[in-house]
Amino acid sequence: MSELAVPADASGLDAPLERVLGKPTAKGLATLGLTTVGDLLRHYPRRYVEPGERTSIADLEVGAHVTVVAQVERATVRTMRARSGAILSVVVTDGSRSLDLSFFARHAGALRPHESRLVPGRLAQFSGTVSEYRGALQLTHPDYEVIEDAEGLGEMPPTPIYPATAQMPSWKTARAVRAVLPALVDGLPEPVPFEVRARRGLMSLPDAIRTVHAPATVADAYRARRTLRFEEALVLQTELARRRHAALALSAVPRPRAEGPSLLADLDARLPFDLTAGQVEVGDEIAADLGRAHPMQRLLQGDVGSGKTLVALRAMLQVVDAGGQAVLLAPTEVLAQQHHRTLTALLGPLAEGGLLGGDERATRVALLTGSLGAAATREALLDAASGRAGIVVGTHALLSERVQFADLGLVVVDEQHRFGVEQRDTLRTRGDDVPHMLVMTATPIPRTVAMTVFGDLEVSTLTEVPQGRAGITSHVVWADRPAWVQRVWQVAREHVDRGERVFVVCPRITGDDATSDGADLLDDLAAQLGGGTSSGASSPDGVAAGSTGAGTPPARRAVEDVVRELEGMPVLGGAAIGTLHGRMPSDERDRAMAAFLEGRTQVLVATTVIEVGVDVPLATVMVILDADVFGISQLHQLRGRVGRGTLPGTCFFVTRAEEGSDAAQRLTHLAGTTDGFELALLDLSVRREGDVLGASQSGGASSLRLLRVVKDADLIAEAREEATDLVAADPTLAAFPALAAAVEARLRGVETAFLDRG
Repeated sequence: MSELAVPADASGLDAPLERVLGKPTAKGLATLGLTTVGDLLRHYPRRYVEPGERTSIADLEVGAHVTVVAQVERATVRTMRARSGAILSVVVTDGSRSLDLSFFARHAGALRPHESRLVPGRLAQFSGTVSEYRGALQLTHPDYEVIEDAEGLGEMPPTPIYPATAQMPSWKTARAVRAVLPALVDGLPEPVPFEVRARRGLMSLPDAIRTVHAPATVADAYRARRTLRFEEALVLQTELARRRHAALALSAVPRPRAEGPSLLADLDARLPFDLTAGQVEVGDEIAADLGRAHPMQRLLQGDVGSGKTLVALRAMLQVVDAGGQAVLLAPTEVLAQQHHRTLTALLGPLAEGGLLGGDERATRVALLTGSLGAAATREALLDAASGRAGIVVGTHALLSERVQFADLGLVVVDEQHRFGVEQRDTLRTRGDDVPHMLVMTATPIPRTVAMTVFGDLEVSTLTEVPQGRAGITSHVVWADRPAWVQRVWQVAREHVDRGERVFVVCPRITGDDATSDGADLLDDLAAQLGGGTSSGASSPDGVAAGSTGAGTPPARRAVEDVVRELEGMPVLGGAAIGTLHGRMPSDERDRAMAAFLEGRTQVLVATTVIEVGVDVPLATVMVILDADVFGISQLHQLRGRVGRGTLPGTCFFVTRAEEGSDAAQRLTHLAGTTDGFELALLDLSVRREGDVLGASQSGGASSLRLLRVVKDADLIAEAREEATDLVAADPTLAAFPALAAAVEARLRGVETAFLDRG
């Protein structure tokens, strides 16, 4: 096959591919997100096929991804009768068996390039997934490369297999890489210093790039990949090390733990339970940080129900005892109101500063959200500005410039991944001194993820669940088994009759049209910013709704439909059923949640607006419809809304996924464990790291190329060690200009969104 010709004057990693390789090839590469030579060189193969791995046609199995070397027996183009378009049917043989290949196009002319290459007698290498049609095995639109030298076939090097699109199959990408590789790879800068490469046994970057694309052996390819993974880890860890170093230069007012009588001591004395050992240990870590003259930057992570809010409250009281104020920033009004209720209940008279009956050392806990009335807003603003409120709880409304503080000493950000970088930083730039910061997440983060993403923060982890929690039992319910679904509602009725509460979660709000998913999502996102989350569509008793058209999946369950269905079910007759979702005005959401808390509503049909922070001790049943729509972490959070008191919780994952499918297996795994850290690792196995790391919040794909935060734990630790030493020796990286340039280049845009925590 002829290779692409690179113009003699084409040079530099920033050279546009259209100029270097021509418009048709550049257009195809653009579908992979590649626009420059540098992009192409960094577009690595996802795997390799060795000559010995090539499969004989006799051994093919349906569903397997295979590479076969075969000779073309015949090739014919015909117009399809059942639908418009043309098909090229090719029969190939490896000498013992034959295999069908099929290529489809809108018209016969589009198939001519394949027809001209796949002529009878031509030997080629074909890669694709085996399927079956009318009893015969076939490959549909396989990647292929014609073999010009059949005699040297046994000595061929491994074949790189690249991520592909319909417009750009792997072999076309490989041809484009081969065109630019010889001319440009030697000009690559070296981000990893020579001493580090020597110490870690790494290749030079030009050798690694050349080898990863054109290895002599698979072992060589994976040695090159290790070098490239280390380079990627070093760039990330260097930026994190720089941020840690810069944080040490910032000043903060020390807020040491008070000796003798204090609000914190008073709170500990009035708690009706003992702190867990983990809460004590983490509390001591935070207390030590708050007592220092540079700002604390700590991540507090803990599984659902591990007691993070109490740890945060004790930190806030330490700051108040030291003369400062603390802010608790929550992503939704529902969660802000829940925090306000929880804090005031825990503090009791300690939250009634200046009021009749308040403790002599009492402070106030103010609430500031976007839906407060004018009078309540003025009072909250005055409490914050005067210092009368030692603790201020709120949503994005706290970020307004009109919100002022007498002496802000601590910012606590709950569910930190729901805030943008600039939003989190707004409260930290209000005064001369930087306040301490504690960010919390109820989504457990594996150690290696924390080391990669939150490497500029100290990480504290709560693993114990406070005493008195009864636990949760989970079950997967197949929606196409009416008896199973009916039993779910019978269980719900039994719990309602005992005075308990039932959550029913749907993935959509309305089911009136096939396009409402996006609108529902936007409504719930808007509600999150001033109260709500995600939504659903459905049919009676949990059985799949009918398809809206040929080939269209059944509509997902919707809150409004499900409410009507439940109201019509004899088994739930007389039960008070309520609604909560992101399209409801804020005051209606408040009333809906209050009614559920007080028992005036017994069954609450909601979207994922109730995912975090909602604490209803009498809620004991969670029914999640179309559970396979949701992510593992989200399901774990939703499940955590029940069984929070002394009564055990029960969660039903109702799904229309086929038994044995990947989705069904994930739900079964989820039902089998309540260990959030184990589930976080499972989440990483089914989602790209970029999503877990937060890149998707910025609309980007995974920002990691080869690095995998779970598999590469040891390598990340090595890179962190090297980066820390490099930055300690030269914080500006003046002696390492290539590394500095790589850091700047890699941290533009999406990566900054999850790296910038300070």
